[in-house]
Amino acid sequence: MCDSLRVRWTIVPQTAPQPWVACSKCGSLRAFQSSGKTRLNANGRKLDAWLIYKCLTCEKTWNRPIFERRNVRTIEPSVLDALQANDPQWIRAETFNLDALRRKSQRVDEFPECDVVKDVRHETRHWTKLEIELVVPLPASTRLDRLLASELQVSRARLQTLHDAGTLRTDSAGADILRRRIKAGTQVTIDLSTEADREQRWRPLATGIPL
Repeated sequence: MCDSLRVRWTIVPQTAPQPWVACSKCGSLRAFQSSGKTRLNANGRKLDAWLIYKCLTCEKTWNRPIFERRNVRTIEPSVLDALQANDPQWIRAETFNLDALRRKSQRVDEFPECDVVKDVRHETRHWTKLEIELVVPLPASTRLDRLLASELQVSRARLQTLHDAGTLRTDSAGADILRRRIKAGTQVTIDLSTEADREQRWRPLATGIPL
């Protein structure tokens, strides 16, 4: 018999990573922020594409390459359409391309603040276990213990105690799993059979549905 309250949390970072590059106007390294705009340049059948950033100090622009000298036939039509239309959803996803940012900048700042959208997937009347599935559509720098502590309003020390006792389990191995950054598909199970306030305290926090 299923005795679980199953929820899905979708984690959406609030702020995109900010690369630090040499600003020609400031004369030193500065943090840059995406402008939400792209630039395309055609040379015959070859295309260059850039994501345009602006210096947070002076607003000098910096073009971060998306691709260079690519044959148009090798570019997915959906990507080409997004670039030509400056599609905001595609551009936002590209601003979280950490590998590309790290290749072109000396430092990348990430921000842990995120929004959490909670959905109930399954619930039994007398549930004793809380099961949380994490959906992480964009890279997030938030640690698992920070996320759980914030959303469930428990201390990180207590979370570690629960994990050490086997009351809190994840589908990933490792004693330091709580200190790792969250990733898509992570499953967290917390045995709350000894918690008398499951319905009054834990359920509203886990589901985002107030009493």
